[in-house]
Amino acid sequence: MTDLGLYGVLNENMMKETLSVGDLKIDGSLCIRCQRCVKICLAEIFYKEGGRIRTKNESACIFCGHCVAICPKDAIIHPAFPSSRVHSFAISDLPSPEQLMLLLKSRRSNRAFSGKEIPEAFLQKVLEAAAAAPTAQNSRDVHFVLVRDPEVLKAVTEYTLASFMKVVRLLDNRFMRLLAGRKLADVYELIPKFKGMSRRFHAGEGDMILRGAKAVLFIYSSEKSRFGAADCNLAYQNASLMAESLGVAQFYTGFVLAALERDRKGRLNAMLGLKDVKIHAGMALAMPEIRFEKYVDRCGCN
Repeated sequence: MTDLGLYGVLNENMMKETLSVGDLKIDGSLCIRCQRCVKICLAEIFYKEGGRIRTKNESACIFCGHCVAICPKDAIIHPAFPSSRVHSFAISDLPSPEQLMLLLKSRRSNRAFSGKEIPEAFLQKVLEAAAAAPTAQNSRDVHFVLVRDPEVLKAVTEYTLASFMKVVRLLDNRFMRLLAGRKLADVYELIPKFKGMSRRFHAGEGDMILRGAKAVLFIYSSEKSRFGAADCNLAYQNASLMAESLGVAQFYTGFVLAALERDRKGRLNAMLGLKDVKIHAGMALAMPEIRFEKYVDRCGCN
């Protein structure tokens, strides 16, 4: 993570260059012709011919690393994946299904924050987990901005509340209630809540948007990314589960993202120093005041 003072940015987007013929090599002295690379390669670059594994159409490579990760003898030499980027692990070291299920069931959006600072090492692990998430076609067009400056966090809340109150002023009059009251009944139910959140914030009685979070992680892609929303929310899920495992309280910043949907001038992007990108997910983070020690079955679950 590059520390920019106002906020930190993590960009794990690998600079990809098109592979040329000969860039991707197979060490014949190590290859055991198991054909794992043939079966796993999405671009169908590997094939078996004459008792040997060969390659074709190397320019179609999407740099996913599947071939290097699946080769049992390290016979594949890929210029994007030197030995320093390849890490072996034992299947037995992975969490058991029971451990993973417990983490999934116990994960909760915890808004009861303490005033303690989040350890830097914890933030790094949350960001690393987010960056490890898969992306469609291995585009790696997922980026992160970690906001920690208290003044910027306050400005994010002000921005969100201002957006809500603009809607309230538009709808909260007799003419609009008569015209759209039935169609927007669910929205009208929220108006008292929005008014209350705005009043409390400006009276110094509490921030009901970020709840006193010490950091907010925004996850974004380029504006033209076809799968940006899905990719960014996959990254959010990774980050959320890592935060849970570290004992860091977190919740999805749905109110901020709702305000962002109405932001035609890109005010939040400008506030964060972002240009030509779209924010798809956000997570408020802090150390918890209290922690859950029980989980309940979700409503609707058998």
